[in-house]
Amino acid sequence: MRTAVPAAQDFVEERDLIFEGFAYTCRIVHQGAPRTAPLLLLGGSSQNRYSWQGHERWLAPLCTMITVDLPGYGSSDFLPARYGIDFLADAVQHTLTEIGVSEVNLFGGCFGEVVGLRFAQRHPGFIRRIVFAGAASRLPDLYTDAVPRLSEALGRGDIEGAADGLVRLFMSNPEAGKVRRHAAVARLLQQQFLTQTPDEIRKAVEHNTRLVTHGCYEPLPVPRVPTLVFTGEYDTLCTPQMGRELAATMPGALFTTVKEADHLVTVERREESADLIARFCTDRPVDGLPYCGAVESPCAGRARATACR
Repeated sequence: MRTAVPAAQDFVEERDLIFEGFAYTCRIVHQGAPRTAPLLLLGGSSQNRYSWQGHERWLAPLCTMITVDLPGYGSSDFLPARYGIDFLADAVQHTLTEIGVSEVNLFGGCFGEVVGLRFAQRHPGFIRRIVFAGAASRLPDLYTDAVPRLSEALGRGDIEGAADGLVRLFMSNPEAGKVRRHAAVARLLQQQFLTQTPDEIRKAVEHNTRLVTHGCYEPLPVPRVPTLVFTGEYDTLCTPQMGRELAATMPGALFTTVKEADHLVTVERREESADLIARFCTDRPVDGLPYCGAVESPCAGRARATACR
C-alpha cells in the first residue's frame, strides 16, 4: 500500500512479509534523493513501526527510513520465547533482502540494540554505520530483578501494577537530575502500558522470557564501520558506564551522553536525538554539540589486543 506524504518524501510503503512461517510487517518511508544510505530503526520492545514517525521531520529528508514490527512484536505474529535473538537478527536480514536494500545505517535503541548488534555480527555486509542508544552488553540488574515481578503482575491481570513497575524501570528517579519532559513522558508511558491489548500483554511476557532465557550479548566480531553509542546522562537502566562498556567492544566506536535525558532519550529529546543520528549518518561532526556531553573513544583506553578486536 502507498500513502501520500509531504514532498520531502516520495511515498510511504508497508510490506507484509513472512519469515520461517511468522508474518510480520515493515514500513518504508522512501526518499528519492537520499544523502546517505537507508536508515533502519530498531526500537525498544514496547515500540512499533510507527514509533519513529515523530523523527521523520528531521530524518526523512536525508534518506529512506525503514521500521519493522519483527515477529513477536507490534502487530506481527506471536513468537514463542524458544526463538532467540539470532532468529530476530536473521529476520532483519530477511526484511532487507525482501525489500531490496543491500546496505543500511543501523540504529538500535534499548532492545533494538540487542537485535541490531546481533544482526551486525551475523550479517556484517549490510552495515554502513551503527548508532546505538540506551545500550548495554549485559542485561541490567534492575531489569533481571524486575522481570519476575512484572511477568507475574501481567500474568494475573494486574495491568496497573505492571505499568507502575515498568515506568519506574524505564525512567530515572526525578531526584537524579533534570530530565526534559519527564512528567509528560511518564504519563505517556503509563497510558501506553495501561491500554495494552491481551495480545500485546502476551507478547510482553514472552519478550521478558526470551531475554532472560537467551541473554542479550554474544562476544562475536563486530564490523569495523563508523559507530556511535549514546545514552541519556541520567539513564538508570542502561547507565552511561554500561554504554561505554559496549562501545569499548566495538572497533573505533565513539560514546557520548545526551544532557537532561534518561533511558527514553529519543522521546524526551526527540529533535536532538534525531539531529545526532542525522549528523553521524551524514559524516558531520558530533563533538561540541550543546545538548551532548564530551565525545569519548572508550576503545582507545583499553588493551587493544582483545577489547577492540
